[in-house]
Amino acid sequence: MEENKIRVAITHGDTNGTGYERIFKTFADPAILELCTPIIYGSPKIASYHRKSLGMQANFTIISKADDVQDGKVNMLTAIDEEVKVDLGSPTKVSDKAARTALQRALADQKEGLFDVLVTLPLNEEGQASEAAPLPTQQELVAQSSEQPSQALLVHVREGLRMASVTGFMPLGDALRQLRKDLVVEKATTFFNSLRRDFRLPTPRIALLQVNPTEGDEETEILKPAIEELHNNGIGVYGPYPAQEYFSRGYYNQFDGTLTMHYDQAMVPFRLLAGDSEVMLTTGLPLVHTAPGDTPGFEMAGKGEADESLLRDAIYLAIDTLRNRAAYDEPLTDPLKKLYHEKRDESEKVRFAIPKKRDEVQ
Repeated sequence: MEENKIRVAITHGDTNGTGYERIFKTFADPAILELCTPIIYGSPKIASYHRKSLGMQANFTIISKADDVQDGKVNMLTAIDEEVKVDLGSPTKVSDKAARTALQRALADQKEGLFDVLVTLPLNEEGQASEAAPLPTQQELVAQSSEQPSQALLVHVREGLRMASVTGFMPLGDALRQLRKDLVVEKATTFFNSLRRDFRLPTPRIALLQVNPTEGDEETEILKPAIEELHNNGIGVYGPYPAQEYFSRGYYNQFDGTLTMHYDQAMVPFRLLAGDSEVMLTTGLPLVHTAPGDTPGFEMAGKGEADESLLRDAIYLAIDTLRNRAAYDEPLTDPLKKLYHEKRDESEKVRFAIPKKRDEVQ
């Protein structure tokens, strides 16, 4: 990694959206090619169609396999052999299939170690929500390609705000049925390790949110025992906090990460706080995977109005995560023998205890 530039694989997303426009705009700045070597998993024909429709000057080098990648170039890897009809602004099964085919090709190459990090442009996942049997999300596909898919955790990131959910994107009833003490412990541990290794926070503090507005069975039987076990394992998790109080009083500013119990409990406040400025990290896996936290932008397709900043942020997050992991892991390859046992500091457990009614966190 020190001798060669970081190889960043980027999948083109839904081909009827703004993926190619954002790729062209991102790499129009030559400075980013000094930082990494991009490999775009897509189609030169589709890329040329978008370039012509946008009237943009965008150069790329066509390659057929990742072994042929060239530093200092925007490498366009032919991941789709068949003809794909482009219908700008209209999500179709054809455009969705093209996005998923590119991702599958990238995941196959990742198993061969042909790139360092993966960044995926969006699929039409909102349209999938109405399907009787929705196809897997990109994060799910990435997790399924690993040896331990259950270890994956999706972290939503915007500057100092980091939020994850114990259960995934599913109806609330299904999420509550899945909720168990061991699952809370597992996801909190993954989140804690990600904050230390991916974000280089040496002693991260995580807030755990309640399921119910007031204390109920889930808090008594699942969350409080989980928090006690996590503390016994040396993991700084505090709460559980009522969600409304936690966000309305700004308690989230005192923590490095927030772990919610279900997806909407995370995403509604996150979007209110971060707006559309979100990137996502799939952690808990060997592969570094990030993605812009938005949609394919069908309403802007072909108009030259797409904002590439979230793609750029996702690339930077992927590179930073890879470097942080390397720096974190390096001293662990030959650790010094521990000569003493550290005494656990319980002061923060008191500091971040749930405040009494009408009291603020001290």
